[in-house]
Amino acid sequence: MFRRPVRPARTVTAAAAALAAAGALTATATAPAAAHAPAQAHARARHVLLLSVDGLHQSDLAWYIDRHPDSALARLAGSGVEYTHARTTVPSDSFPGMVGQLTGGNPGTTGVYYDDTYDTALLPAGTTSCAGAERGAEVDLTEDLDKNKDSLDAGQGLAGLPGSILKMTGDAASLIDPSKLPVDPKTCTPLYPHSYLKVNTVFDVARKAGLRTAWSDKHVAYEILNGPAGNGIQDLFAPEINSQAIGYPAGKDWTKDNAATEQYDGYKVQAVLNEIDGYDHGRTHRVGTPAVFGMNFQSVSTAQKLPSSDGLTGGYQAKGVPGPLLAKNLDFVDQQVGAFLAELHKQHLDRSTTVILSAKHGQSPTDPKALTRIDDGALLDGLNAAWKAAHPGAGDLVAHAVDDDAMLLWLTDRSKAATDFTKTYLLGQSGTGNGIDGTAKPFTAGGLKTLYAGAEAARYFHARPGDSRVPDLFGITQYGVVYTGGKSKIAEHGGAHADDLDVPLIVSGAATPQGVRVGESVRTTQIAPTILRLLGLNSQSLDAVRIEHTRTLPLH
Repeated sequence: MFRRPVRPARTVTAAAAALAAAGALTATATAPAAAHAPAQAHARARHVLLLSVDGLHQSDLAWYIDRHPDSALARLAGSGVEYTHARTTVPSDSFPGMVGQLTGGNPGTTGVYYDDTYDTALLPAGTTSCAGAERGAEVDLTEDLDKNKDSLDAGQGLAGLPGSILKMTGDAASLIDPSKLPVDPKTCTPLYPHSYLKVNTVFDVARKAGLRTAWSDKHVAYEILNGPAGNGIQDLFAPEINSQAIGYPAGKDWTKDNAATEQYDGYKVQAVLNEIDGYDHGRTHRVGTPAVFGMNFQSVSTAQKLPSSDGLTGGYQAKGVPGPLLAKNLDFVDQQVGAFLAELHKQHLDRSTTVILSAKHGQSPTDPKALTRIDDGALLDGLNAAWKAAHPGAGDLVAHAVDDDAMLLWLTDRSKAATDFTKTYLLGQSGTGNGIDGTAKPFTAGGLKTLYAGAEAARYFHARPGDSRVPDLFGITQYGVVYTGGKSKIAEHGGAHADDLDVPLIVSGAATPQGVRVGESVRTTQIAPTILRLLGLNSQSLDAVRIEHTRTLPLH
C-alpha cells in the first residue's frame, strides 16, 4: 500500500466558519485562572477527559507555553503533572498509538501494528467459501471500511451535511461495510476491528464497572476501541476525516486544507462539550457526563504535513521552530482546550475531572533541511523484479507494504532466505529523491538506517517469530526520510525517530498534585492503567497491563 500525497488548497476564512458551524466554540475558550485547580480532598476522579493531539511534540508544547504563559495549555500543565520525556509506541502510527493509550499495550501484545496491515492467518475480504481458501489478508482500518468513505457521516445518509453531522450515530460499527472486512477462517464470517484486537480496553473495564463511556475519532474503524466484547464505548462519534470536504473543491478531503481540518475538529470539540454538559454527543439525550471520554485533534498534524495552506507556510521554519501555519494551529488547539476547561468549571466538574493530554504520534522531520522524499513504489517494484529474476516462475515477493517514515513489509515467502534477500536488496539501493525545495537529493541504503528482518523483526516487537501479524521486515529510516512518490508531503509519522516518538503528556485536575514536572522516561501506554487508577478501578483488569507489567504513571 502506498500512501496518498497530501495536497494543499484554499483560503484561511474557513477557520472562522468552522467554529461557527461547530457552535461558536471559542466563546468560552478563556477559563478563569483557577478554573482547573485540583482539589486534593478527592482521593479519585469521577471523570477522565483524554485528549490526543496528533503530531504534537513535547518540544512544540514547551515552545508554545514559553511564548504564551497565560494560555490554557500553560494552565493545564501548571495545574497538574507534566511528563517531559514521554514516548509513544513503535510504530508511531495512529492506531497502535491510540490503542496503546487505551489498553496499556504495545503492538506485539495488542496485535495492532498500523492502520493498514496484513495477517497471514486470515482470509481476504469477500471470501464466502472458506474451506481450502488460501490464507493471507489485508487488515484495513482506514476510511476504506466505511459504507461510504466519501461522506462525512461514513454512509449513514444524513441530510443537511455538514451541519447535521452531530446527528451521526454513536454506533460506529453499524457504518462499517462487512464486505470490506477480512474473514475469520474459523467462522467464515467478517472480522470486525474490535474482534481483531487481542486485549481489552479501558472502556471495557469502565463499562463492566457500570460507568459511562464515550469517544470521538476520525474513522468508524476506531470501533476497535470497543474491545473484544464489542460494547466498550457507549457513544462513539466518528465522522470520516478522509471524506469529501463539503464546501471545498472536489477531490479534497478534510486533511487537504488546514482550515477544513479545523472545521472537522470543531465538530468533535462540540461533541465533547455536549458530553461535559451531560448529554450524548449530539445533545439529543441527557445521559450524564461520561466517566471516560475524549477525542483526538487532527489540525496540528495537517499543519505539519502541508507545505502551505490558507496562505500560510506549513511545517517548521527551522529545527523545532513552528512555522506560521503550525503556530496558528497550536493557537487553535489551545482555544479548544480552554473551552473544555471553561465548560468543566461551568458545570462544576473541574474538581472531579482529570484531564489527560498527549498524542498518538509525533511527526518527522522537525528539521526541514533534513527532508528526503523517496519513491517507495520504485523500491518495491525493483525488489519484486529482482526476486522473480532470481526465482524463475515466482510471483511478487511483497504481499503488503506500509511505508511512511518507516518501512513495514509482509512477504509472500516468510522464509529466512526470503527475508535475508529482501534485506540485502533494500540496503543495497541508492538513488535520487528530492528535498524540501523539490530539488534532487541523493539517498543510500534505500533510505534506511536499520532494517530488522524475519526473526529479528519479531524480537524487536516482542512477538513470536512466525506470528501471523508481525511484519516480516521493519525498517527504521535515516532521519528525514519520508516515503512518497510526490513532492507535496513535508513530514510523516510511523517511524522510530525522536520526532516520531517524543510526545507531550500532562495529567491535570482531580487526584493530581499541582505544578509537578517529571523528567523520568515514561510511555503513553501508561495512560491506560493510570485512567483506571484515577477512577478507583483495578489497573490489573487490563490484559495488556498484566502481560507487559505496564506501570501507572508516577503522580507525585
